[in-house]
Amino acid sequence: MKPNLRPLGGLSLRYKIPLRVTALVVLVAVAVTVAIVARQAQQTREDLDAYSVSLARALANTMRSYLRHDDVWRAYEIVVAAAADAGAPSVSATPVIVTDAEGRVFVSSRPREFPVGARLADLGPDFAAFAGTRGSDGAERTVAAAGDRLFYAAPVVVDGVRIGEVVLIASTAALWPRYMEIVRQATIVTVLTLLILLPASWFWARRTAVPLIALAGAMSKVPAKLDDIGTEALPDTGDEIGHLTRAFRDMLQELKRKRELEERVIASERLAAIGRLAAGMAHEINNPLGGMLNAISTYRRHGGGDDLALRTLALLERGLTQIRGLVGALLVETRDSDRPIGPEDIGDVLLLVAPEIERKGGHLVRHVMLDVPRPLPARQVRQVLLNLLLNAAHAIERGGCVRVEVAERNDFLAIRVQNDGRHISEDKLQYLFEPFALAGAEGSGLGLWIVYQIVQQLRGDLTVESRPGLTLFAVDLPLSAATERPRSKDERSPAVVSD
Repeated sequence: MKPNLRPLGGLSLRYKIPLRVTALVVLVAVAVTVAIVARQAQQTREDLDAYSVSLARALANTMRSYLRHDDVWRAYEIVVAAAADAGAPSVSATPVIVTDAEGRVFVSSRPREFPVGARLADLGPDFAAFAGTRGSDGAERTVAAAGDRLFYAAPVVVDGVRIGEVVLIASTAALWPRYMEIVRQATIVTVLTLLILLPASWFWARRTAVPLIALAGAMSKVPAKLDDIGTEALPDTGDEIGHLTRAFRDMLQELKRKRELEERVIASERLAAIGRLAAGMAHEINNPLGGMLNAISTYRRHGGGDDLALRTLALLERGLTQIRGLVGALLVETRDSDRPIGPEDIGDVLLLVAPEIERKGGHLVRHVMLDVPRPLPARQVRQVLLNLLLNAAHAIERGGCVRVEVAERNDFLAIRVQNDGRHISEDKLQYLFEPFALAGAEGSGLGLWIVYQIVQQLRGDLTVESRPGLTLFAVDLPLSAATERPRSKDERSPAVVSD
């Protein structure tokens, strides 16, 4: 199994959504902060350049007379005052140096660091690089040294002759506190934003995740626990989650129908196999059975008069006759030459069954809506109705009720037999139509098997519903070949419903 390489792959949505919101807010805050700092750095540099060049130009105009008259003290007072005022744009004091025409220091705001008379190029590599950039025209210039120093120079010109130069020195390191202040403020705003968004994102994440978690829990039970899945608590909204819930419910219904269909196919195949086996055994037993009964009959006619032998033969004959009756019940065949079923056939069956029901103090409720004969074999239909009614009579308790309905519906003969007696347990329903499944003191257990075999031969449908207080057998038989419909193998098994 491949490992999950996606970040947060195993976390629930209730955690993923807040974490992703946090990451998005932080990413946006970083991007905005970087853009603001870059813009601020550019604006600050432009302001510093404009301010420093303007100050250097003003000092150059002021220093003309002092350079001409070699008035060092008066020039010193001015450059010291100018250096103190020049600290505002760069956040720190800006050194000011005035040089003569040969590039020597005439005066500076920091005489210990930049002594009078020293050559500017000898004060350090940055100063040497700056001194080497001076052009012959003596124009104003701005030079960024290799370190963090910025040089702003304006020439001192008298009558078109360059007699000196004013140099202001600024440091880019002094700008960093401003940038860090911007970062600090952006961090505070980001934290405050997260404090507002995180609870909101947690709330909405929970609103989104809880229905999905419930849906995922229900899906995890498919297909092993279809009957344990409850869909009442699943969301039924108009959004995508609601659409997913409805699709999941439809899928559950289809899976349950598929499972029922498979169970019916298995039951049909099992019943068909049992029917073939029973029919084959009945045919094989009938041949020697008939021979033995013929031998007994022949002995009685032509044998001796031994009383013991006759009593033994009578015992054998009764046993063999019982076996023949049982074997005959296993041979269920439809005869096309049989007469059509009519109202009198239904009346005969009800007349036969009524004493069985009355014997238990019960009563029979009948709804027969068959007025004329219909094209179905009377013997087989009578057998179906008789077996179902006898089965219901055996199931009712003292004073119980059996209801029977026979009617024509949509080119089908509909037979409904209902009782309020003992219901059929779920573990017996799946074997209900097998031979001897319900064998007991009141029957051999072949009645429902015979009903099933006849219904299948007549290409009908048979369904059973059983719960406490109600057991209903429903049979639908097509009335003619014109109304028969081709049925697949899965349709030929009885449908059973239990409580």
